[in-house]
Amino acid sequence: MVTTDLYGRPFQLTFVRPGQMMLFANVICDPSVGQTTIIPNNQHIVTFTVLVESSRSFPEQAWEVVLRHNGSDNRSWIEQSLPELYLETGRELLAVNSRARSKAYRHYFSLDLPRPKAQDPIHFTLKFRTSSSEAWNWVNEQPGLKDGELYFQPQSPPQRLSDYLKDYSPDLNVQSVPSEAYETKLWTITSSVQAAKGKVSGYTNVSLGTPRTYTRWFSLVRIWTPWLAPRHGQGAFSPPEDAIVCSFLRWDGLHLVLLALSGVEDVLSVLKSDAQGNVIFSSRNDSEDEGQALAIAAVGNTFESAIAAAMYHARKVIQGDNLVSDKSQILSQSGVKADWMENWSDGLTYCTWNSLGQNLNEQKIYNALDDLKNNAIKITNLIIDDNWQTLDNDGLKQTERAWLDFEANKEGFPQGLKHTVSQIRQRHPNIRHIAVWHALLGYWGGISPVGNIAKKYKTRVVLKNDGSFLTVVDADDVQRFYHDFYLFLAHAGIDSVKTDAQFFLDVLANADERRILTKAYQDAWHINSLRFFSNNVISCMSLAPQIIFYSQLPINRPRIMVRNSDDFFPDVPNSHPWHIFTNAHNALFTSHLNILPDWDMFQTVHSYSSFHAAARCLSGGPVYISDEPGKHDLDLIDQMTARTVGGKTVTLRPSVLGKAIGIYNSYGEERLLRLGTFSGGKRTGTGILGVFNVGPRILSEFVNLSEFPGVEDGEEYIIRAHTTGDISNVMRLDDKNHALSLELAVKGWEILSSFPLHSFKLKGSQHANEIKVAVLGLLGKITGAAAVLTTEMHVDGNGRLRIESSIKALGVLGLYISDLSTRVIGDTIMITILGMGIPEHTVSAEGILHSVLRVDIERAWNELGFGGRYSNEVPVVIFIN
Repeated sequence: MVTTDLYGRPFQLTFVRPGQMMLFANVICDPSVGQTTIIPNNQHIVTFTVLVESSRSFPEQAWEVVLRHNGSDNRSWIEQSLPELYLETGRELLAVNSRARSKAYRHYFSLDLPRPKAQDPIHFTLKFRTSSSEAWNWVNEQPGLKDGELYFQPQSPPQRLSDYLKDYSPDLNVQSVPSEAYETKLWTITSSVQAAKGKVSGYTNVSLGTPRTYTRWFSLVRIWTPWLAPRHGQGAFSPPEDAIVCSFLRWDGLHLVLLALSGVEDVLSVLKSDAQGNVIFSSRNDSEDEGQALAIAAVGNTFESAIAAAMYHARKVIQGDNLVSDKSQILSQSGVKADWMENWSDGLTYCTWNSLGQNLNEQKIYNALDDLKNNAIKITNLIIDDNWQTLDNDGLKQTERAWLDFEANKEGFPQGLKHTVSQIRQRHPNIRHIAVWHALLGYWGGISPVGNIAKKYKTRVVLKNDGSFLTVVDADDVQRFYHDFYLFLAHAGIDSVKTDAQFFLDVLANADERRILTKAYQDAWHINSLRFFSNNVISCMSLAPQIIFYSQLPINRPRIMVRNSDDFFPDVPNSHPWHIFTNAHNALFTSHLNILPDWDMFQTVHSYSSFHAAARCLSGGPVYISDEPGKHDLDLIDQMTARTVGGKTVTLRPSVLGKAIGIYNSYGEERLLRLGTFSGGKRTGTGILGVFNVGPRILSEFVNLSEFPGVEDGEEYIIRAHTTGDISNVMRLDDKNHALSLELAVKGWEILSSFPLHSFKLKGSQHANEIKVAVLGLLGKITGAAAVLTTEMHVDGNGRLRIESSIKALGVLGLYISDLSTRVIGDTIMITILGMGIPEHTVSAEGILHSVLRVDIERAWNELGFGGRYSNEVPVVIFIN
């Protein structure tokens, strides 16, 4: 049969029914149905934007969309039709497609809703149809999708803690204290904790009451002794594990953050819940003196400002602790010098754990490194992971084996560790740092009582919570032990360590042993690792509260790398989206520590390889691969890395650590995970948003310009998608429709970068409008914007625009030029490197509108014969007449 479409054009189809088209339509809304949107106190209008996508397998039809909400003055439910939005050519909203997304008709609708007089939340939903004769389809009829909510922040937030916490215990000492974070309120909450008696700790549980008028909560819990993980809820506060930080979203759009402090005076504190949803402040005291437990409460317009206020004050408290002050003095007297961490963390690292397995030997390492070399993969760092040490109880499981001697085991390393390291450095001069793994207490089973270590150093037998016993070096001798061990490693050519199983200090069963050993081991490890390896160390399995606050929060020492979550498990399919989700949320807390979060190794040939790669690049931390020999995705490695002019392979780390955006969305809500970061300086830097589908089905959502970190009022931006190269129209925060639509398949991801535009009027220009330009960084790289170190733009006295950029590495540099399609590249655009004009064939235009100038600076650098005799930076100057 032949029918007609919206415009009367004939369309041949066997059958067509409006109900079919509605069944297969995709409708997305901003603000989002099923989610909570916070409206700042200075925003007076909420603009709803709706996109209806319908398949081109059917004729194009007109659509009707209605917003149903309770935003009237008397809060009764009303319905309002949304007018269709007819966008001018060149002003269309960008639709970023996944590979599974079919071509679709797109119809946009928009409606302005004024801010209500009352502060109560507004609930809303949508309905749509193709014909007035058809029944309405409700958007929230999808499984698990509830009404959307708008929360309106007040002009004057409540001032007292009792306005935020109801019925907290009178036994608590509450003090209002000055906050160092903008527009936040801050309180300290203290409680006495009974003294320990012998081997038995003192405990105190006291109620912080119930947070008032909250609707969603988020917490980071001790999912296992060494690790943190996120938990979420929309009802009563009920995390299944002990939490160290919690945040409550109130119906007035304010965020209440509660932080339990540990590591001071041998007190460990956590946050629990009771059956009534009260927050229980639970503390354990290992000291023989009565202790004091401390919690911090902070309130802000954003979670980030509230958590920052709490962490700033926590650092003040910790650095005021005498023990930490004493350690700072020891560090200053020990000759420790901070190294440039970028020497390690900017390089590509290879780890032997997942790649070579537990039966490790030097030949396996040689073969793996030769394989990397044969595939032109130039790593900078090597981690020799578990099973190089000399252990007892051969054939038993890890926890039943203990450490005998500093030297590597003879079976796998017959000529010793020094020989192996020397061979690696001779064969692979590109490897600048070599690390070895060890456990904080020696090995998983501690120190062997019959080995050379036990003969040389004083040991003690300690009891673990599971009833087993460990032999460990005693507190009196642990400084000498670590000094001698790290001196041995340094003499063997090792210049880095990965120190694992640090949480064992928290699984000691007796209060006196935890009190004696915890700070002694942390101090000995920090002082000697910094003395011998500077800050080229990785702290692993160390997200135990007393370690976090005592060792990782203070800023009186160089920053080190700390594992940010549980392991990468290559053979557990369901673990991979959870791994990214967990790391993104843990970073909300760990980004405020004096550490560089390490998201763990991954493999480039894996069903989730690019998923992991994109997240690692955005994390701001190091990038490790653990590929099996012969199994490498060279294209993916190329997207993660770039080559400097000196031949070194570097990763392109953003200048700000990546962390989750939209923190109250739980893992099971089937929402796109957003991971935000920023690279560069104020007004010239780039906000980067990674979007990941961690759910079980295809998801479509709007992405707002306001979600990008660092975006400012009054500035113009374009957004570029990494995987497709698509570029949005010019956007401003005060535009009514400053969004793009994005669809991601299962396992899908996209990297979106917001580039600030700089406008210039060139003298004598024949072009009617201003020229708008932005430096996009290295194209084809996941975080290519991070390759731009500095950029300066100005119009010379002769009316010519001069753009000077310093680029971290070689590759293809992208430059957005608004009127590029009207220009002849050789006539009005000239590009130089080190003052020399580059070959014309290394420059081209990209994109549907030819608005991106591609400059192959790597090819130009090589053809001009610069080689590696200059600095690591590539100075590029673009002249536009």
